[in-house]
Amino acid sequence: MIQTKRVYEEAAKADGFRVLVDRLWPRGLSKEKAHVDLWMKEIAPSDELRQWFHHQKGSWNEFEKRYKAELVKKESLLNELQGLVREHRRVTLLFGSKNEKENQAVVLAGMLERR
Repeated sequence: MIQTKRVYEEAAKADGFRVLVDRLWPRGLSKEKAHVDLWMKEIAPSDELRQWFHHQKGSWNEFEKRYKAELVKKESLLNELQGLVREHRRVTLLFGSKNEKENQAVVLAGMLERR
């Protein structure tokens, strides 16, 4: 099972293995309070794509398309995440964005579920 959750929300036992998928560490959050088991910043969107989406208010559909194109080139990281799902049975992809429906963790979870 793969789920997504804001990293600022309280960690719960139901989260299982917690993976932060942001390129930057969340502002104002200590590593102890975040309860992150693994930080996979390499799987996050490129700085260019992240800045385009957040600072220039790019469209969600275009972001999703561009991020999926980036993920195709990160096959080994996707395989690593799938291995974690098999090993831990429950993996929570953590993100810092306030938007819980339009963020990279949602795209990533969808790709993993379709594989």
